[in-house]
Amino acid sequence: MTLSILIVDDDIVSRSMLQDIIEECGAGELVGTAEGGIEGEQMIINLRPDVVLIDLLMPDQDGIETVARLKALGFAGKFIMISQVDNKEMVGAAYQQGIEFFIHKPINRVEVEHVLKRVNEQWKYERYVLEIQQSLTKFNIVETPPIAKGRTVRDISRVILIDLGILGESGSKDVIALMEYVIEQKQSVEWPSLKEMYEAVAQTYKPTAKEVEKESKAMEQRIRRTVNAALTNMASIGLTDYSNHKFEHYAPLYFDFQDVRMKMRAMEEDQPGDKGKVNIKKFLHVFYMETVEKLNGG
Repeated sequence: MTLSILIVDDDIVSRSMLQDIIEECGAGELVGTAEGGIEGEQMIINLRPDVVLIDLLMPDQDGIETVARLKALGFAGKFIMISQVDNKEMVGAAYQQGIEFFIHKPINRVEVEHVLKRVNEQWKYERYVLEIQQSLTKFNIVETPPIAKGRTVRDISRVILIDLGILGESGSKDVIALMEYVIEQKQSVEWPSLKEMYEAVAQTYKPTAKEVEKESKAMEQRIRRTVNAALTNMASIGLTDYSNHKFEHYAPLYFDFQDVRMKMRAMEEDQPGDKGKVNIKKFLHVFYMETVEKLNGG
């Protein structure tokens, strides 16, 4: 399938330039253009494009408001914001609404092609995750496929942890234990809650109920620190080499890309370190799907 793209910009010159770039670089198929936020909102609802390039400042309805309204309506496509404004507060507000990238005006062909390429890769990875999930659903309904001989959950988990740069983190052993637990249980689409997984694994560490509860909470903190470390590592790689194969594979697969981008921005601006925002359940679920795929010869 081809990435479908829609442009929302009140400037006819910008729309024309973006259309030419999209058609010439082959990053996707242009399905429509709109001259303002209100018109764009209706077109997006009707056409459901995969990606929307949207201007920040428009006279009828600005880009941030349009994105927020569409998100509230359940639109799940990706947004790329276009703007000549370099206001940190406005940029931060746009990222909080869930945009993927900024393209700066005046429009630069190389920048647009670069951004579209990254968004296209992210879209493909998400489809890849969905296909794995659908395959696992089929396997769990019919029959769990046999595990390839010679490779264990621990072996495969360690390789992924090494690639993410977190094998030495204290929570890495917990991640491996969780993978061994959920795969041994042959979990179906009904993915267990984090609390259930933590408590189940904690029972193998500690004998009494009180100690299990304490260990479960400690495990939660160790895993959160470990996943945050993975996010930091991916952001660091992305800043150094955006085309690095580990960054291209793991960053959009294991994390929400706006979180990776905001982490990169924070590192670029040398902002004080914080715990960061990570989706632990998504990280562990993707880790599980990749582990199962590799166990079965993928």
